[in-house]
Amino acid sequence: MSEFCVDVHDLTKKFGDFAAVDGVSFQIPYGSIFGFLGPNGAGKSTTIRMLLGILPISSGSGKVLGLDIRTQSQQIRSRVGYMSQKFSLYEDLTVLENLNFFAGVQGLPPTLAGARRDHLVKLCRLEDCQKQLAFHLPGGIRQRLAFAVSLLHDPDIIFLDDPTGAVDPGLRRCFWDIIVQLSRSGKTIMVTTQNIDEVERCDQICFIAAGRLLAQGSPVQIKEQALPGQLYHFVPKKRSEALEFLACQGWLATPFPSGNRIRFLVPNEVPSGECQWQAVRDLAQGPVEPTEPTLEDFFVALQAG
Repeated sequence: MSEFCVDVHDLTKKFGDFAAVDGVSFQIPYGSIFGFLGPNGAGKSTTIRMLLGILPISSGSGKVLGLDIRTQSQQIRSRVGYMSQKFSLYEDLTVLENLNFFAGVQGLPPTLAGARRDHLVKLCRLEDCQKQLAFHLPGGIRQRLAFAVSLLHDPDIIFLDDPTGAVDPGLRRCFWDIIVQLSRSGKTIMVTTQNIDEVERCDQICFIAAGRLLAQGSPVQIKEQALPGQLYHFVPKKRSEALEFLACQGWLATPFPSGNRIRFLVPNEVPSGECQWQAVRDLAQGPVEPTEPTLEDFFVALQAG
């Protein structure tokens, strides 16, 4: 058996002349958390739908659980859990009725179905809303219900498509606590997200934009990929004016706000003079200081490049 739960090579999906996914290659080891990071329209959902056989691939190859995504999609879908971006459960059923219905769809025997349902109600913290209609649930609890349904048949790998996109920070932490717990129990999880802070908890990251992979590796490996220069940050007197000024300066790159500060890169090959630095200092409330790179810096630089 391959060491990879997912093994993809040059995966491409075209709609006419438009390449939604363009030559993507990656591997996901068994039992790991794989973060698929990118902005809206980057190709994240399209990639997952090809892995599940929902969309036919244009070219390339891929295997999930050792099964070919071109020819064995039905067998793949029976062994994976999938939570889509859009809530797709029955709004006129209660939480328990949805869980019972989808346990039946998965063909679980009644005794096993009851045990799995009770376990997932507790795991996903749904105890207080079991008799509520899905229609009346807040967005975050809907997401937790959809998550629970994706786990009913005890899948080997779980695909989570932007599961925290509509939840508050407290519920986001709840989701990630569950994801980490599942990984520790041996499950493989592929999760798409637009939030850079979330992928810090992943074992591996792929960053995708406009259908193409721009970077991949562990969070530590990506941070160690040195940016071509020195990063600086400062607290601006007026953020909008500072950003507008910095964006026009050819000797620095990728100015962007981060908390109450502005960060920017001074590339190695670009000379800067004292007058230029003084102009930046005039924008700051305090000192303009060098700082260490973060994942956010790396991805901002990638997108700018």
